[in-house]
Amino acid sequence: MGLSMSNNPDRISEINASDLMTLAHWMSGDFSNFNQAQENSKDYAHIHILFRPLPFDFFSGIGLYSEQVFDYDLWAPYRQGVHRLVAQEGQIYIENYGLDQPLLYAGASRDQNILESITPDCIKRRIHCSMVFKKEADRFIGKVEPGNQCLIEKNGCSTYLDSYVEVTETTWVSLDRGMDIETHQQMWGSEHGPLRFEKQESFAHEVPNPI
Repeated sequence: MGLSMSNNPDRISEINASDLMTLAHWMSGDFSNFNQAQENSKDYAHIHILFRPLPFDFFSGIGLYSEQVFDYDLWAPYRQGVHRLVAQEGQIYIENYGLDQPLLYAGASRDQNILESITPDCIKRRIHCSMVFKKEADRFIGKVEPGNQCLIEKNGCSTYLDSYVEVTETTWVSLDRGMDIETHQQMWGSEHGPLRFEKQESFAHEVPNPI
């Protein structure tokens, strides 16, 4: 099967596109780590990660807006982003973009009017910070693109992002760590293992059909 697929670029393209749409549908939702926080409240706060599909015209393709918020303050995200999904060479790249004035769009994952106010001219790509996903059995595994070039200045220290994600139809597992660019020692991020989320609500029906 592998040889047949590798000799048929059109077939590979179809598989990539199918996997991309599956990943977009699985990611689109409100994920909560309620169970993890309940079991170990000392080490884990109760957090939501929300991914809301953007209109097809935004990227002329599949895009998502995301927020990460504490459960006690759902309208004050501590992290926001815009993401473009691209199928390439048997993998799915998720390009990450920052917002010029993120506070203007706080709550866009919960309010369609705010979401529609986000335009392509108010975002800027985070160079070298794409996530690369591959399908493995019943899940997608994603890692930040290689090279240790996704640089983040934090607490006066230059670090690079080490990020790992697992996505299934109903779960999201992630671990983000900031590593010192010289010593490669962890400088920030979870010291207690990955965050484990379960989907509370699906927005898959909002993912645009590119056909």
